[in-house]
Amino acid sequence: MQEAERKLLSLLMPEGLLVYFQIIEVDQVDNQLHIYLDELNIAPTGYENNRLESKGFMPSTEISDFPIRGQKVTLHIRRRRWTVLDTGQIITRDWNLVREGARMTTEFGLFLKKIFG
Repeated sequence: MQEAERKLLSLLMPEGLLVYFQIIEVDQVDNQLHIYLDELNIAPTGYENNRLESKGFMPSTEISDFPIRGQKVTLHIRRRRWTVLDTGQIITRDWNLVREGARMTTEFGLFLKKIFG
């Protein structure tokens, strides 16, 4: 993605979202935008030194976001899961650690709370 496009998208999406997710598809149906995002293949905190293999995604979560130019916006978020190759353990990113350990905006923190409670 070009830097100008990334900057524009980061202004339209919840702040911080594009650090962890990639926009896969955007559908416009009537007056609604459906934006599909997949979690990037970045090792979760605490597993950076493990051999991991991405094992696809968990079921999609839908979040209503603020309208863009009069269009209702629904974000379809797919979280990634990995297998730790040495143990066979299936893991996902611990978003509580992301919230607590990262300096993030209130907006992104509230967005994560919507997704994961």
